[in-house]
Amino acid sequence: MVPNGPVTEDGLVQLLTPAGRRTAHPDYDARVAHLDAEALRGLYRDMVLVRRFDNEATSLQRQGELALFAQSLGQEAAQIGSGRALAEHDHVFPSYREHGVAYTRGVDLADLLRLFRGIDHGGWDSEKFRFHLYTLVIGSHTLHATGYAMGLQRDGAVGTGDPERDSAVVVYFGDGSTSQGDVNEALVFAAVNNAPVVFFCQNNQWAISEPTTRQSRVPLADRGRGFGIPSVRVDGNDVLASYAVTAEALERARSGGGPTFIEAFTYRMGAHTTSDDPSRYRSAAEEDHWRQRDPIDRLRTHLEERGELSAAFVASLERDGDELSERLRATVRGMGRPSAASMFEHVYATPHSVVEAERAWFEQYEASFLDASHSGEGSHR
Repeated sequence: MVPNGPVTEDGLVQLLTPAGRRTAHPDYDARVAHLDAEALRGLYRDMVLVRRFDNEATSLQRQGELALFAQSLGQEAAQIGSGRALAEHDHVFPSYREHGVAYTRGVDLADLLRLFRGIDHGGWDSEKFRFHLYTLVIGSHTLHATGYAMGLQRDGAVGTGDPERDSAVVVYFGDGSTSQGDVNEALVFAAVNNAPVVFFCQNNQWAISEPTTRQSRVPLADRGRGFGIPSVRVDGNDVLASYAVTAEALERARSGGGPTFIEAFTYRMGAHTTSDDPSRYRSAAEEDHWRQRDPIDRLRTHLEERGELSAAFVASLERDGDELSERLRATVRGMGRPSAASMFEHVYATPHSVVEAERAWFEQYEASFLDASHSGEGSHR
Protein backbone atom coordinates (compact mmCIF):
# COMPACT_ATOMS: atom_id res chain seq x y z
CA MET A 1 0.00 0.00 0.00
CA VAL A 2 1.23 3.51 -0.82
CA PRO A 3 1.23 5.61 2.37
CA ASN A 4 -1.44 8.31 2.53
CA GLY A 5 0.36 10.65 4.92
CA PRO A 6 2.51 13.53 3.69
CA VAL A 7 6.25 13.21 3.25
CA THR A 8 7.63 15.00 6.27
CA GLU A 9 9.63 18.21 6.33
CA ASP A 10 12.30 16.59 8.52
CA GLY A 11 15.90 16.73 7.37
CA LEU A 12 15.54 19.81 5.18
CA VAL A 13 18.45 22.22 4.87
CA GLN A 14 17.07 25.48 6.26
CA LEU A 15 18.72 28.84 6.93
CA LEU A 16 15.57 30.91 7.41
CA THR A 17 12.64 29.57 9.41
CA PRO A 18 8.99 30.16 8.40
CA ALA A 19 8.93 32.87 11.09
CA GLY A 20 11.79 34.68 9.33
CA ARG A 21 14.42 33.78 11.92
CA ARG A 22 17.97 33.11 10.71
CA THR A 23 19.17 29.69 11.78
CA ALA A 24 22.70 28.34 11.60
CA HIS A 25 23.79 25.41 9.46
CA PRO A 26 27.36 24.09 9.69
CA ASP A 27 27.56 23.03 6.06
CA TYR A 28 25.95 25.99 4.34
CA ASP A 29 26.40 29.15 6.41
CA ALA A 30 29.56 30.06 4.52
CA ARG A 31 27.67 29.95 1.22
CA VAL A 32 25.53 32.93 2.19
CA ALA A 33 28.01 34.88 4.32
CA HIS A 34 28.59 37.39 1.52
CA LEU A 35 24.89 38.21 1.13
CA ASP A 36 24.56 41.61 2.82
CA ALA A 37 21.38 43.65 3.36
CA GLU A 38 21.43 44.96 -0.20
CA ALA A 39 21.72 41.44 -1.60
CA LEU A 40 18.85 40.21 0.58
CA ARG A 41 16.68 43.10 -0.59
CA GLY A 42 17.59 42.11 -4.12
CA LEU A 43 16.36 38.56 -3.54
CA TYR A 44 13.17 39.94 -2.01
CA ARG A 45 12.65 42.25 -4.98
CA ASP A 46 13.15 39.35 -7.40
CA MET A 47 10.51 37.24 -5.69
CA VAL A 48 7.97 40.05 -5.44
CA LEU A 49 8.29 40.99 -9.11
CA VAL A 50 8.10 37.38 -10.27
CA ARG A 51 4.92 36.89 -8.25
CA ARG A 52 3.55 40.10 -9.74
CA PHE A 53 4.28 38.66 -13.17
CA ASP A 54 2.62 35.40 -12.20
CA ASN A 55 -0.58 37.09 -11.03
CA GLU A 56 -0.73 39.37 -14.06
CA ALA A 57 -0.25 36.49 -16.48
CA THR A 58 -3.02 34.55 -14.75
CA SER A 59 -5.33 37.55 -15.11
CA LEU A 60 -4.45 37.87 -18.80
CA GLN A 61 -5.37 34.24 -19.33
CA ARG A 62 -8.70 34.75 -17.58
CA GLN A 63 -9.34 37.68 -19.91
CA GLY A 64 -8.74 35.48 -22.96
CA GLU A 65 -5.39 37.01 -23.85
CA LEU A 66 -3.45 33.79 -23.18
CA ALA A 67 -4.49 30.28 -24.12
CA LEU A 68 -3.03 28.80 -20.93
CA PHE A 69 -0.69 29.69 -18.11
CA ALA A 70 1.29 27.64 -15.59
CA GLN A 71 1.76 29.51 -12.32
CA SER A 72 4.89 29.43 -10.19
CA LEU A 73 3.00 30.90 -7.22
CA GLY A 74 4.63 29.75 -3.98
CA GLN A 75 7.80 28.46 -5.62
CA GLU A 76 9.60 31.80 -5.87
CA ALA A 77 12.27 31.06 -3.26
CA ALA A 78 13.36 27.79 -4.87
CA GLN A 79 13.63 29.47 -8.27
CA ILE A 80 15.18 32.80 -7.32
CA GLY A 81 17.57 31.26 -4.81
CA SER A 82 18.86 28.63 -7.22
CA GLY A 83 18.81 30.99 -10.18
CA ARG A 84 20.94 33.61 -8.44
CA ALA A 85 23.50 30.92 -7.59
CA LEU A 86 24.21 30.34 -11.29
CA ALA A 87 27.27 31.71 -13.03
CA GLU A 88 26.78 33.58 -16.28
CA HIS A 89 28.20 30.73 -18.36
CA ASP A 90 26.16 27.97 -16.70
CA HIS A 91 23.30 26.60 -18.78
CA VAL A 92 19.68 26.06 -17.67
CA PHE A 93 17.17 23.55 -18.99
CA PRO A 94 13.72 24.50 -17.60
CA SER A 95 10.39 22.72 -17.73
CA TYR A 96 7.46 25.15 -18.14
CA ARG A 97 6.97 27.10 -14.91
CA GLU A 98 10.52 28.32 -14.17
CA HIS A 99 9.56 31.98 -14.55
CA GLY A 100 11.72 33.02 -11.62
CA VAL A 101 14.80 31.29 -13.04
CA ALA A 102 14.16 32.91 -16.42
CA TYR A 103 14.05 36.29 -14.69
CA THR A 104 17.42 35.72 -13.02
CA ARG A 105 18.93 34.85 -16.41
CA GLY A 106 17.82 38.16 -17.90
CA VAL A 107 14.98 36.83 -20.05
CA ASP A 108 12.24 39.42 -20.58
CA LEU A 109 9.24 38.03 -18.72
CA ALA A 110 6.96 39.27 -21.49
CA ASP A 111 8.73 36.91 -23.90
CA LEU A 112 7.70 33.94 -21.78
CA LEU A 113 4.08 34.72 -22.59
CA ARG A 114 4.57 34.28 -26.33
CA LEU A 115 4.48 30.54 -25.72
CA PHE A 116 1.32 30.72 -23.62
CA ARG A 117 -0.38 32.95 -26.19
CA GLY A 118 0.48 30.46 -28.92
CA ILE A 119 2.67 32.88 -30.88
CA ASP A 120 5.78 30.68 -30.95
CA HIS A 121 7.70 28.10 -28.96
CA GLY A 122 9.57 30.71 -26.92
CA GLY A 123 10.53 34.26 -27.77
CA TRP A 124 14.04 34.39 -26.36
CA ASP A 125 17.56 33.54 -27.53
CA SER A 126 18.39 30.41 -25.56
CA GLU A 127 22.13 30.66 -26.20
CA LYS A 128 22.34 34.34 -25.28
CA PHE A 129 20.73 33.80 -21.90
CA ARG A 130 21.99 30.24 -21.42
CA PHE A 131 18.35 29.41 -20.76
CA HIS A 132 16.79 26.78 -22.98
CA LEU A 133 13.25 27.03 -24.31
CA TYR A 134 10.45 25.76 -22.07
CA THR A 135 9.77 22.03 -22.33
CA LEU A 136 6.18 20.81 -22.21
CA VAL A 137 6.94 17.10 -22.56
CA ILE A 138 7.31 15.98 -18.95
CA GLY A 139 10.86 15.01 -18.06
CA SER A 140 12.26 14.76 -21.59
CA HIS A 141 14.60 17.72 -21.12
CA THR A 142 16.55 15.99 -18.35
CA LEU A 143 18.17 13.87 -21.06
CA HIS A 144 18.91 16.99 -23.12
CA ALA A 145 20.50 18.62 -20.09
CA THR A 146 22.62 15.58 -19.30
CA GLY A 147 23.79 15.34 -22.90
CA TYR A 148 24.71 19.02 -22.90
CA ALA A 149 26.64 18.54 -19.66
CA MET A 150 28.53 15.62 -21.17
CA GLY A 151 29.35 17.89 -24.09
CA LEU A 152 30.85 20.44 -21.72
CA GLN A 153 33.11 17.70 -20.39
CA ARG A 154 34.29 16.74 -23.85
CA ASP A 155 34.86 20.39 -24.76
CA GLY A 156 37.20 20.78 -21.79
CA ALA A 157 34.93 23.24 -19.96
CA VAL A 158 34.89 21.33 -16.68
CA GLY A 159 37.50 20.93 -13.97
CA THR A 160 40.14 23.22 -15.49
CA GLY A 161 40.38 25.46 -12.45
CA ASP A 162 39.55 28.49 -14.59
CA PRO A 163 36.37 30.12 -13.19
CA GLU A 164 35.85 31.90 -16.50
CA ARG A 165 35.74 28.57 -18.35
CA ASP A 166 34.42 25.88 -16.02
CA SER A 167 30.67 25.44 -16.52
CA ALA A 168 27.75 23.40 -15.27
CA VAL A 169 24.16 22.63 -16.19
CA VAL A 170 21.01 22.86 -14.07
CA VAL A 171 17.84 21.09 -15.11
CA TYR A 172 14.52 21.90 -13.42
CA PHE A 173 11.61 19.51 -13.14
CA GLY A 174 8.74 18.71 -10.81
CA ASP A 175 7.97 15.81 -8.52
CA GLY A 176 5.73 14.22 -11.12
CA SER A 177 8.62 14.04 -13.57
CA THR A 178 10.51 11.66 -11.30
CA SER A 179 8.04 8.95 -12.33
CA GLN A 180 9.03 9.35 -15.98
CA GLY A 181 11.49 7.01 -17.64
CA ASP A 182 13.44 9.86 -19.24
CA VAL A 183 14.38 11.26 -15.84
CA ASN A 184 15.63 7.91 -14.63
CA GLU A 185 17.64 7.39 -17.83
CA ALA A 186 19.14 10.86 -17.40
CA LEU A 187 20.18 9.97 -13.84
CA VAL A 188 21.90 6.82 -15.13
CA PHE A 189 23.84 8.70 -17.82
CA ALA A 190 24.77 11.54 -15.47
CA ALA A 191 25.99 9.17 -12.76
CA VAL A 192 28.12 6.86 -14.88
CA ASN A 193 29.62 9.75 -16.87
CA ASN A 194 30.13 12.00 -13.83
CA ALA A 195 28.36 14.73 -15.81
CA PRO A 196 28.44 18.32 -14.47
CA VAL A 197 24.66 18.58 -14.07
CA VAL A 198 22.48 19.57 -11.13
CA PHE A 199 19.05 17.92 -11.07
CA PHE A 200 16.82 20.48 -9.36
CA CYS A 201 13.50 18.88 -8.45
CA GLN A 202 10.87 21.33 -7.28
CA ASN A 203 8.72 19.05 -5.18
CA ASN A 204 5.56 21.15 -5.00
CA GLN A 205 3.79 18.02 -3.74
CA TRP A 206 1.21 17.76 -6.51
CA ALA A 207 1.69 16.21 -9.95
CA ILE A 208 -1.48 17.81 -11.26
CA SER A 209 -3.95 16.03 -8.94
CA GLU A 210 -1.68 13.24 -7.69
CA PRO A 211 0.21 13.82 -4.41
CA THR A 212 3.87 12.92 -4.10
CA THR A 213 2.92 10.06 -1.80
CA ARG A 214 1.30 8.36 -4.79
CA GLN A 215 4.65 8.41 -6.57
CA SER A 216 7.24 7.63 -3.92
CA ARG A 217 7.33 5.94 -0.52
CA VAL A 218 10.44 7.92 0.42
CA PRO A 219 11.68 11.49 -0.06
CA LEU A 220 12.44 12.13 -3.72
CA ALA A 221 16.06 12.96 -2.93
CA ASP A 222 16.53 9.26 -2.21
CA ARG A 223 15.97 8.62 -5.92
CA GLY A 224 19.28 10.33 -6.63
CA ARG A 225 21.11 8.29 -4.02
CA GLY A 226 19.81 5.15 -5.68
CA PHE A 227 21.82 6.08 -8.76
CA GLY A 228 24.91 6.95 -6.73
CA ILE A 229 24.34 10.69 -7.06
CA PRO A 230 24.92 12.92 -4.00
CA SER A 231 21.52 14.24 -2.97
CA VAL A 232 20.12 16.84 -0.62
CA ARG A 233 16.69 17.99 0.55
CA VAL A 234 16.29 21.72 1.00
CA ASP A 235 13.49 23.92 2.27
CA GLY A 236 12.32 25.25 -1.08
CA ASN A 237 10.47 28.12 0.59
CA ASP A 238 13.76 29.38 2.03
CA VAL A 239 15.53 31.51 -0.56
CA LEU A 240 18.82 31.51 1.38
CA ALA A 241 18.94 27.74 1.73
CA SER A 242 17.98 27.26 -1.92
CA TYR A 243 20.81 29.58 -2.91
CA ALA A 244 23.37 27.90 -0.66
CA VAL A 245 22.59 24.32 -1.64
CA THR A 246 22.59 25.14 -5.36
CA ALA A 247 25.81 27.14 -5.12
CA GLU A 248 27.60 24.18 -3.55
CA ALA A 249 26.24 21.71 -6.11
CA LEU A 250 27.25 23.96 -8.99
CA GLU A 251 30.75 24.43 -7.64
CA ARG A 252 31.17 20.67 -7.34
CA ALA A 253 29.89 20.15 -10.90
CA ARG A 254 32.14 22.81 -12.42
CA SER A 255 35.21 21.39 -10.66
CA GLY A 256 34.60 17.89 -12.01
CA GLY A 257 32.83 16.46 -9.00
CA GLY A 258 29.85 15.26 -11.00
CA PRO A 259 26.08 15.50 -10.60
CA THR A 260 23.90 16.40 -7.63
CA PHE A 261 20.21 15.78 -7.03
CA ILE A 262 18.43 18.58 -5.14
CA GLU A 263 14.90 18.14 -3.86
CA ALA A 264 13.46 21.56 -3.08
CA PHE A 265 10.51 20.86 -0.82
CA THR A 266 7.99 23.59 -1.63
CA TYR A 267 4.30 23.97 -2.43
CA ARG A 268 2.28 24.93 -5.47
CA MET A 269 -0.04 27.56 -4.02
CA GLY A 270 -1.86 28.02 -7.31
CA ALA A 271 -3.36 25.61 -9.80
CA HIS A 272 -1.31 23.25 -11.94
CA THR A 273 -2.32 25.41 -14.89
CA THR A 274 -5.22 27.78 -15.49
CA SER A 275 -7.17 24.75 -16.77
CA ASP A 276 -6.97 23.09 -13.37
CA ASP A 277 -9.18 23.37 -10.27
CA PRO A 278 -7.08 22.34 -7.23
CA SER A 279 -10.08 22.59 -4.89
CA ARG A 280 -11.23 19.27 -6.32
CA TYR A 281 -8.28 17.35 -4.89
CA ARG A 282 -6.76 19.26 -1.96
CA SER A 283 -8.12 20.83 1.19
CA ALA A 284 -8.35 24.45 2.28
CA ALA A 285 -6.59 23.44 5.52
CA GLU A 286 -3.59 22.20 3.55
CA GLU A 287 -3.43 25.43 1.56
CA ASP A 288 -3.65 27.50 4.76
CA HIS A 289 -0.80 25.48 6.26
CA TRP A 290 1.45 26.36 3.36
CA ARG A 291 0.25 29.93 3.12
CA GLN A 292 1.82 30.41 6.54
CA ARG A 293 5.12 29.29 4.99
CA ASP A 294 4.96 31.77 2.14
CA PRO A 295 8.55 32.33 0.88
CA ILE A 296 8.07 36.06 0.31
CA ASP A 297 6.55 36.68 3.74
CA ARG A 298 9.44 34.77 5.30
CA LEU A 299 12.15 37.00 3.86
CA ARG A 300 10.11 40.17 4.38
CA THR A 301 9.71 39.39 8.08
CA HIS A 302 13.44 38.74 8.36
CA LEU A 303 14.30 42.06 6.73
CA GLU A 304 11.75 44.00 8.76
CA GLU A 305 13.01 42.61 12.06
CA ARG A 306 16.53 43.69 11.08
CA GLY A 307 15.29 47.14 10.10
CA GLU A 308 16.49 46.66 6.53
CA LEU A 309 13.24 47.12 4.62
CA SER A 310 12.49 50.82 4.38
CA ALA A 311 9.18 52.34 3.39
CA ALA A 312 10.91 54.00 0.45
CA PHE A 313 12.17 50.66 -0.83
CA VAL A 314 8.71 49.08 -0.51
CA ALA A 315 7.09 52.01 -2.32
CA SER A 316 9.67 51.85 -5.11
CA LEU A 317 9.11 48.11 -5.48
CA GLU A 318 5.37 48.67 -5.70
CA ARG A 319 5.90 51.14 -8.53
CA ASP A 320 8.19 48.70 -10.32
CA GLY A 321 5.50 46.05 -10.01
CA ASP A 322 2.85 48.39 -11.42
CA GLU A 323 5.09 49.24 -14.36
CA LEU A 324 5.79 45.58 -15.01
CA SER A 325 2.08 44.72 -14.98
CA GLU A 326 1.22 47.58 -17.30
CA ARG A 327 3.99 46.63 -19.73
CA LEU A 328 2.92 42.98 -19.72
CA ARG A 329 -0.67 43.91 -20.56
CA ALA A 330 0.38 46.22 -23.37
CA THR A 331 2.90 43.76 -24.81
CA VAL A 332 0.58 40.77 -24.79
CA ARG A 333 -2.32 42.67 -26.32
CA GLY A 334 0.01 44.01 -28.98
CA MET A 335 1.23 40.58 -30.04
CA GLY A 336 0.07 39.83 -33.54
CA ARG A 337 -1.23 36.55 -34.84
CA PRO A 338 1.36 34.54 -36.77
CA SER A 339 0.54 33.30 -40.23
CA ALA A 340 -0.50 29.68 -40.46
CA ALA A 341 2.46 29.05 -42.78
CA SER A 342 4.86 29.97 -39.99
CA MET A 343 4.44 26.40 -38.70
CA PHE A 344 6.99 25.41 -41.36
CA GLU A 345 9.68 27.70 -39.97
CA HIS A 346 12.44 26.47 -37.65
CA VAL A 347 11.53 22.82 -38.16
CA TYR A 348 15.19 22.09 -38.91
CA ALA A 349 18.30 24.20 -38.47
CA THR A 350 18.77 24.33 -42.26
CA PRO A 351 16.28 24.33 -45.17
CA HIS A 352 14.73 20.94 -45.90
CA SER A 353 13.27 20.04 -49.29
CA VAL A 354 10.32 18.08 -47.88
CA VAL A 355 9.34 20.89 -45.51
CA GLU A 356 9.64 23.47 -48.28
CA ALA A 357 7.44 21.36 -50.56
CA GLU A 358 4.84 21.07 -47.82
CA ARG A 359 4.98 24.82 -47.26
CA ALA A 360 4.42 25.50 -50.98
CA TRP A 361 1.45 23.14 -51.07
CA PHE A 362 -0.08 24.67 -47.94
CA GLU A 363 0.30 28.24 -49.19
CA GLN A 364 -1.37 27.29 -52.47
CA TYR A 365 -4.15 25.53 -50.58
CA GLU A 366 -4.66 28.52 -48.26
CA ALA A 367 -4.73 30.92 -51.23
CA SER A 368 -7.46 28.86 -52.88
CA PHE A 369 -9.89 29.96 -50.16
CA LEU A 370 -9.20 33.59 -50.95
CA ASP A 371 -9.58 32.97 -54.69
CA ALA A 372 -12.93 31.26 -54.13
CA SER A 373 -14.29 34.13 -52.04
CA HIS A 374 -13.20 36.70 -54.63
CA SER A 375 -14.85 34.77 -57.46
CA GLY A 376 -18.14 34.59 -55.56
CA GLU A 377 -18.13 30.81 -55.41
CA GLY A 378 -19.04 30.78 -51.71
CA SER A 379 -17.48 28.33 -49.31
CA HIS A 380 -14.63 26.17 -50.52
CA ARG A 381 -15.13 22.43 -50.46
